[in-house]
Order: sequence, then structure tokens, then C-alpha cells
Amino acid sequence: MARVSTDALPEPTTESTHRVREALIAAGFTADGLLDLLGAPAYAALARGETVPALRATRDEGPLATLTRLFLLQQAVPYRSARAVLPVDAVLADRWLERVPDPAAAEEAEEAVRATVDVRPYSGPEGQDWWVVSDSGCAVGGAGGVGGPRESGGARDAGDARESGGDAREPGSQGVSGAGRPGEDVVLGVGGASTTLAGIMVPTPVGRALDLGTGSGIQALHADRFAGQVTATDLNPRALRFTRLTLALSGAAEPELREGSLFEPVAGEEPYDLIVSNPPFVISPGARLTYRDGGMAGDDMCRRLVEQAARHLAPGGYCQLLANWEHQEGADWRDRVRSWVPPGCDAWIVQREVQDVTQYAELWLRDAGDHRDGAAAYAARYDAWLDEFAARGTKAVGFGWVTLRRTDAESPSVCAEEWPHPVEQPLGEVIRTYFERQDFLRRTGDAALLEHRFLLADEVVQEQVGAPGAEDPEYVVLRQNRGMRRATTVDTVGAGFAGVCDGTLTAGRILDAIGQLLGEDPAELRARTPESIRLLVEQGFLTPVE
Repeated sequence: MARVSTDALPEPTTESTHRVREALIAAGFTADGLLDLLGAPAYAALARGETVPALRATRDEGPLATLTRLFLLQQAVPYRSARAVLPVDAVLADRWLERVPDPAAAEEAEEAVRATVDVRPYSGPEGQDWWVVSDSGCAVGGAGGVGGPRESGGARDAGDARESGGDAREPGSQGVSGAGRPGEDVVLGVGGASTTLAGIMVPTPVGRALDLGTGSGIQALHADRFAGQVTATDLNPRALRFTRLTLALSGAAEPELREGSLFEPVAGEEPYDLIVSNPPFVISPGARLTYRDGGMAGDDMCRRLVEQAARHLAPGGYCQLLANWEHQEGADWRDRVRSWVPPGCDAWIVQREVQDVTQYAELWLRDAGDHRDGAAAYAARYDAWLDEFAARGTKAVGFGWVTLRRTDAESPSVCAEEWPHPVEQPLGEVIRTYFERQDFLRRTGDAALLEHRFLLADEVVQEQVGAPGAEDPEYVVLRQNRGMRRATTVDTVGAGFAGVCDGTLTAGRILDAIGQLLGEDPAELRARTPESIRLLVEQGFLTPVE
């Protein structure tokens, strides 16, 4: 895998970066421009690490084809071609490019240039044209960002041709395309994990945001949309350099960069309104790769992040991170992860996928290139992974996301659930309203609940399930077609109640009317129904009208 030293990374001035950005825009080197140039099949092939279709699509010279070969496909191009689209002398001086011999040149004197880094077009959620800078060959082909409409089931972000196509299990925007073993301090680019985390980021205007373990700066780039000040930290100094390049080339504000592990770089500072982290969460028998392994036993890296978050959060602030956690013999994973949540914080923990220990080991052995080292070496490393899991009593590993909100409540709401089904990204607004509903339910007793009015969420449909030809259904299902796309079973009263919730009548008056219609005692309905209403509110089927 190609990489350049820290000293060889680009060091452009503000003016030079602006000129490069203008050249990229003028040539159409954007997510939409690439899709138009390559076509959907070649674009999707890049997400699988296959470059041949894209190379064929860029045979004809032109500004966009030249930039695609340079920065996306890591091909040398003739100096004259680069000069036609870029301020080439400036980008050579700033080390975006380097001179190399041109093997295809008719004359030996003719030179070529190649990129020192991967520059990947990336579409922001409001259609912004951004670029993510990383080590060469270390980004999945997708450049769609979280603006696309769908995330598939489990831990994979599929979506349309503009989305990343990466695997959201991967830390630090994992999903390396290109040959060779990743270097210890390699900096990865856009992948399924990074787009997943960006998609769940709560988009609330905040004063201070922290991107912990920033990598190539993707989360810092997203946070810059609504944060007054963004601080980005990383143990790898090269990652901080890449973050500065990503934000500068994308036209974002200069972030505050700090080197160090976990919360050490911001110890003793003012709390943050938003903390996001795509940490090196892989559970492995040794910290071989900085971008991937946290160097702690089992899932201690993720546990420490969750446990320590509260002391760095301002009141009402959010902490959002991706994580792996162990499924251990004789223990419920929900209890383990819930125990990490610090006092005074509400939490929503969602498990998106589970792998048994053999699948998990094979995934990360291949990720590190260990399968290329020969059968004996591969088997020895595989054995080491299984030995580690056996010693810890680990039978499987879960992947998902954790969102904390500092409420300082005496009785926090901590929900840990498994949801491997398809969801609709982005989910940031869904997550924000989830915690708002928790606030409402905590402060509203059953009597007050019945005096509230509610709205049925958009695009909720009712399904009746039963034998064909039966007069009455066996049960009724309410299903969301947006957000988490939940489904829940309700009885006749619940279905009737939800269907009447248009914000005009209180819950109590609706139940009284249902009681009269069904011949049931309204007082009994009022007594037994608040629990069902609370569940429908918690899961987002009903929204209270304040």
C-alpha cells in the first residue's frame, strides 16, 4: 500500500489550496461528475477495489479524466496533461504531486507527474462538494457521503451508486483498496464506517465539537457545518496533517488539532456540546495497526470511551461513536454495554451486526494482508486470535453505534437493542428526536400523558395479519417507512388510537371514544393504555404535541 512520509505530505498555502479547489470544481471532479464520467457500474466497482472499469472509462484525455487518474486511480499522467487542468507548478511545489519518468513518453525528456495522496470527491448532506485526503490507495471508491437515501441492513452501507459501498464495521473509514500491507500509521479515507457515523451525527447547532480519533477528518468536516469550533484529535500525527488538508480543500474552517490518545489531548478543558468518534475498535490479540487496534484488551477501548465521555460533555451534549463489543459466555451483551454508560447520561445503543469469532478473525486477518504471508504464518496468527477469544470467553463480536446524551437525570433512560434491519440514513434528526421523547416521557406521568395530544409519524402504515378469508386479523402491525423503519404489534385499541392521533384530541378523549365504540369501560381503558402509548412514543410512532 502506497504511502508517503509525514514530511512529504502536501503543505499548501491558503491561496494555493483555493486554486486547487477551484481547478477541481472547474473540471467537474466531484461526486456527481465522477458518476457521470465513469457510469454506475465502474463507479460501483471502485467500492469493491476494482479499478479496471474506471481506467477504461478514463482513456480519453480531458480535465476530469486526468484528475480521476491522478487522484483517484493513482496513475501517473503526462506533465502536459496535468498542466492543462491544474496550476501544476504550484501543486508540485506544495507536494500534491511529484515528478516521475513517463514510461509511455515518446521522448525520454518528457516527464509525468503522480499524486502523493488520495484525493476523493465526497458529497455533503446538502450537496456540498467536498474532498477527503488520505494515503494513496486507502479509500473505498464511494464518494456519495450520507446525502443518499438509504443504508442497507446490518452493518453495510449500500445505497445508490453515489454512496460509499463500504463496510460499516470498519474503523477509521476502513475498507482498503489496493495491494500491499497497510503501514502502521496509515491514514484511511472514505468508507462505510465513516459514512455511517456521519449519518447518525445529531445536526444541532453547537458551540464546541470534538472529533476524537479524526483519521482523515471526515467527521470534523461534517461537524464543521453546525459547530462554532471543531477540535480534532488523533494519536497519529500524520492523521492530523490529513485532517487539515481535507478541511482546507473542502472550504471548511481551520480545526483545532491535538495529538494524543483518547481524551488526553483535551483533559481539563471546557466540555463539548458534541463528541464523535470512529475509534480503532477492532478486538485483536495485539495492537499492530494504529488505525485499527486500540492496544487494549477485548473491548476496553470502547468501554473507556463511553465511561469517560460524560466528564467531557456539556449539559445536553451528545457523544456518538461506533463500537465493537464482546458477546461472552453466560452474559447478555446488553447488560455489558449498558454497564459502560456513565451516571447522568441517557443512552441509545444499537447493535447492527454480530459475527462469530471465526468470521471476525478472518475479516481482520485479510484486512491486514496476513493471508498473503503464507499458510503457516496465516494459521499461526489465526490461532492467536482464537486463543485470545477463548481466554476471554468470547463467542461472538457485535458491531453498532452508541449515542449518549448528558441529562444529569436521576433516572436516566438507557436502551440497548438489536436492530439488524434496513434503516434510512441520515438518522441524525431521528436520534435527536428520540432523546427529546425520552425527556417528555420522564417528566410526564400517566395522568398527564392522557391530557396530551399526539401526532402519528409520517409514512406509518398499518398491516393486518391473519389467515386468508378470516373475518378478523390475528394481529395488527404498525410499520414505519422512514428513519429506523420499525414495526410493532398492536391490538385493536392501539391501532384505532394511533389512527386518530392527528394532534386535535387528547389521548384521554380518544380512549373515551374508542371505549364507547367497542363497548369497553373508558376508565379501564385509561388505566391500562398509558404503557402502550409510552412504547409508541418511545419508538417514534407517535410524537407529542407540546
